[in-house]
Amino acid sequence: MVEKEMEEKELTPESDSDTETPVSVEGTDGEEEIKEPKPEEKDPRLKWYVIHTYSSYENKVKANLQRRIASLNMQDKIFQVMVPTEEEIEFKDGKKRTVQRKIYPGYVLVQMIMTDDSWYVVRNTSGVTGFVGPGVKPTSLPEDEVKRILRLMGVEAPLKMKMDLCVGQLVKVTHGSFKEFHGVIEEVNSEREKVRVLISFLGRETPVELDFGQIQKV
Repeated sequence: MVEKEMEEKELTPESDSDTETPVSVEGTDGEEEIKEPKPEEKDPRLKWYVIHTYSSYENKVKANLQRRIASLNMQDKIFQVMVPTEEEIEFKDGKKRTVQRKIYPGYVLVQMIMTDDSWYVVRNTSGVTGFVGPGVKPTSLPEDEVKRILRLMGVEAPLKMKMDLCVGQLVKVTHGSFKEFHGVIEEVNSEREKVRVLISFLGRETPVELDFGQIQKV
């Protein structure tokens, strides 16, 4: 059993950003790079588990746990630590940008061989509130669920579009033939990333189909 007198580092709030906490690389900050350990092949004891964290501490927990794995020589028991995220395209003020969104806020996935020692190292990492499971014993994730999460994280998956628009909303056209015109949204098609806007043109209301990136909310 890992000695319980090991002190936890003081918990500090994580930034509001959803981006992953960078791990220091030797030569940048003078610290040794913390590498993801590789699991042994075909070990039936190796499974994925879910841990619950304080709100917005997912990346902090990942970094803390990786350091504990290295300092306590647990590379043969705890392998990968993952904060599930997916890319999402967000339109803001007529501009398109790609952001990282946490798929399961408040949760971190850990690939490990469950023993008393490995349980203690994970459970007592700063920011961790416990393992997810119906009882005292942690429950591993089914393989199909792990594959589903990895698919969500895959770069080959289509990016999800996000724009807070609704029918009746006043918008301004920022690009195209109707640039600088104002209009009211008549229809929103999230699948095609388009809207139909009623624009006053030549003395009458004219419906115009525009891309999300061509408008901004007023």
